[in-house]
Amino acid sequence: MIEMKEQLEKLAATGKITEANLEALLTLAEAGFCSHRSWGVGKIVKLDPLRERIIIDFEGKPGHSMDITFAAETLRPIESNHILARRITDLETLQNLAQEKPLELIKLLMESFSNKATNDQIQSALVPAIVAEEDWKKWWSALRAQMKKCGNYVIPSRKVEPILYQPTINSLQQRYLNDFNQTKVFKTRLTLLSKILQNLAELENPRALAEEIIPELNKEIHIHQEVNPALALEAIFLRDELKRDLKIESEEEITPQVIWSLNPNSDKNNGVKILELLPPSIHKKAIISFKDTYPDTWANLFLENLNNISSKFCEEVVDLLLSNGYTEKIREILRTLISQHQASSELLHWFIKTRPEAFEEFMNVSTLRAMLAAIERDQFNNIRSCKLRDHLLTEKTIISDMIELSDIEEVKDITRALQFSPAFEDMDKRSILMRIVKLFPAVQSLISGDQGSKQDEGLVVSWESLERKKQEYADLVHNRIPANTKEIAIARSYGDLRENHEFKAAREQQKLLLKLKAEMEMDLDRCRGTDFKDATTDVVGIGTRVTLKDIKTNTNTDYIILGAWDFDDQKNIVSYLSPIAQAMLNKKQGEQVTFNNKDFIVETISKAIE
Repeated sequence: MIEMKEQLEKLAATGKITEANLEALLTLAEAGFCSHRSWGVGKIVKLDPLRERIIIDFEGKPGHSMDITFAAETLRPIESNHILARRITDLETLQNLAQEKPLELIKLLMESFSNKATNDQIQSALVPAIVAEEDWKKWWSALRAQMKKCGNYVIPSRKVEPILYQPTINSLQQRYLNDFNQTKVFKTRLTLLSKILQNLAELENPRALAEEIIPELNKEIHIHQEVNPALALEAIFLRDELKRDLKIESEEEITPQVIWSLNPNSDKNNGVKILELLPPSIHKKAIISFKDTYPDTWANLFLENLNNISSKFCEEVVDLLLSNGYTEKIREILRTLISQHQASSELLHWFIKTRPEAFEEFMNVSTLRAMLAAIERDQFNNIRSCKLRDHLLTEKTIISDMIELSDIEEVKDITRALQFSPAFEDMDKRSILMRIVKLFPAVQSLISGDQGSKQDEGLVVSWESLERKKQEYADLVHNRIPANTKEIAIARSYGDLRENHEFKAAREQQKLLLKLKAEMEMDLDRCRGTDFKDATTDVVGIGTRVTLKDIKTNTNTDYIILGAWDFDDQKNIVSYLSPIAQAMLNKKQGEQVTFNNKDFIVETISKAIE
């Protein structure tokens, strides 16, 4: 570069370079690198004094020749240790830093830009030469998290504002204070205050920090108490928690009661709306403060709004109402809303998510039908997210728990409703229907639509056995299951269900009874009665009397083959589904039959019932 400096001075002496341009060119020669607005970063290679041009190797444009006057006016000098210069001379090292020591790379970058750079400047310097474009978002997100932790960087909330690098590390307390003072967005300040409360033990002098923050909070609370009461309330509860933790005595400040008094007067439900806007972490405190402010009306306000609030907030509200003796009021509201299919998806989501024992009576097919109506209503109103629908799909036991005590006609009705409902994708709908079939196999034909083959696949039974089976089913439904339900209720009253063996035994018995009920319903649904008088005798079939001769002993035995539920060992009556009958069916006179490891010959075939 000494040679280039001498050449430039000679050109200036002959009047070919002005004094101002000479100074700019000498600075460029000394730096050795430059940047151009369009061509990017380049390395100054040499000077061609005869042609009065300077040769520069730009990235992607090596050996570029520029007029020296134009170069002096358009190029900006860059030092050799600048990250943009090192991108030309030492790219591999920078790429390795990006992968292995990203904090060192960002430190080099920030020092190159005088300890201050915007997101766009950082991305332009690194992508794509040092960090691949497809990796940038993930890489930068991880690096920002490291920068926040290390304490050397001040990262603003707005992307357009520059990131600042501080060589001297500030303490966690100072960083919190800097961040609090820097942001002017009230919600962001409250988020930061939540972090401060979580990390009080790590601060060297939290009381001093609180004494600086609290006056600012009070100013913001005063400004927002009417225009954004929910935000003001959140600030009050966080402020009071900070003061309580640090034992700072209260001053003349705005309280929650002041906020409530400003709002519910114009709209009696406004207080409930404000409560729901608060973060879930402070719902309980806020609800108690609202109750204490309005001891005569708080319960009615909550009861009136049960169908209009979120499932999470509903859980907090109901807990408070239950603890204050409003169980019957809530039950009455649920009964009305469910029977009229007016219950919101949020209210029903609270119900199936928490399954409160006080309202277990609503775990039935009627509530399931109301849930389906609520999901369809949300879909019609273009509400994309439906927590109730998602919960029904992911919680596998809900459907069975709600229909297990229903009769078959109720189950068929809800099955049809689900089949034609637009609220579920086909795959999800099949998943739900299969859960119903598992508990009530009799509805399979409704789902498959295979009604034509029902007769062929049915059970052939005698009229006497059919009547007997119907009586068994009636006894099961009207006596045994209700008696078991009473046992469960009595056992539940003993308390502590985890250690309640009577309750567990009664519930196990309930499962067995319900399984038996489902099997009997399926059998009754597909059976057909007969008197067997139309039986033919050309082959062994249902309704025939068969005489078999044991080939080995030469002895005869008669068998009467009747319906699926017919059996009498004394009279040798067997069901056509039994292994013995299955071995004989469709055999002709004189043919061989084998069962129980014995061989027989069909001697005679006649009608069992004349």
